[in-house]
Amino acid sequence: MGVDLKELIPEKAIKYISDLRELSGKVIAIDAYNALYQFLSAIRQQDGTPLMDSKGRVTSHLSGLFYRTINLVEAGIKPVYVFDGKPPELKSAEIARRSIAKQKAEERLRVARERGDEEEMRKYAQAASRLTNEMVEASKKLLEYMGIPWIQAPSEGEAQAAYMVIKGVAWASASQDYDSLLFGSLRLVRNLTISGKRKLPGRDLYVELKPELLDLNTILKALEVTREQLIEIAILIGTDYNPDGVEGIGPKKAYTLIKSYGGLEKALKALPGARFPTDPKEIKNIFLNPPVADIPRLEWRAPDREKVIEILVEEYEFSRDRVENNLERLLKAFSKTASARGLDRWFG
Repeated sequence: MGVDLKELIPEKAIKYISDLRELSGKVIAIDAYNALYQFLSAIRQQDGTPLMDSKGRVTSHLSGLFYRTINLVEAGIKPVYVFDGKPPELKSAEIARRSIAKQKAEERLRVARERGDEEEMRKYAQAASRLTNEMVEASKKLLEYMGIPWIQAPSEGEAQAAYMVIKGVAWASASQDYDSLLFGSLRLVRNLTISGKRKLPGRDLYVELKPELLDLNTILKALEVTREQLIEIAILIGTDYNPDGVEGIGPKKAYTLIKSYGGLEKALKALPGARFPTDPKEIKNIFLNPPVADIPRLEWRAPDREKVIEILVEEYEFSRDRVENNLERLLKAFSKTASARGLDRWFG
């Protein structure tokens, strides 16, 4: 889930994007797992059941990936999806916690189904969402057939995306998590893959989600902290590598402590009861020096129409008419950009 820094982000560091075309021409490195989980959570039937084919295979992730990516390309955005690799050992506790939470959600979902409680079914079906290796591989295959580049990160996808931004390979990273900023991404786009009306959990209320562009340097300047200090604030709150953080410490108190003492080491001396199962320096090092890979120039190609139909229509039973109509949108959007460059493909 990442660290929640929302309370600390100054309003002036956020630009609300009303039209995706404001990002036209920009290479956006998208945290693939983050996006796929969003699709799994949002694209569901009335009772919370995900979209599935006749074999019982979940297809919500492919539906979101296909249609939302076409929207991005139509807006002139050049998306590249970055997939997670092997997680750091320090993340094992958080992974175990998530697994237990999903098991509990699955049990509550079973009970809700027995009662016929659709509201509870929707709630727990979303919480029980799982992204399997088969689903990830199908997503990569679909992107390849669509002509959209994807990157396999050696470890954290967000770290890889941030590195691509730092190196100028991408203009911004896209994720719901603020961890991208801790990894050093100069720009972070939130709500890129889930913008539109969304229902608030447990309430019969819908809100309009617009993409948000966050600028790291503006945030650091407004808060008068360094990136290292921002990481230390996150460690006090709790990250994926130390989920519990320090008891009783929220974003504002963590910020005050780091500002007052100048750094984590001195702040912890003022908190004699604080305990970390892992040396905070190791956690900090993950954000400052994560495993990443250098990326050659990115390439966007015209979609392979027959291959896309093969995977979506013939294998996963999507509507042929709808897939073909949207493929025309993708081909038109690609052709418009490629013809402007005089190419049958284009590069980042």
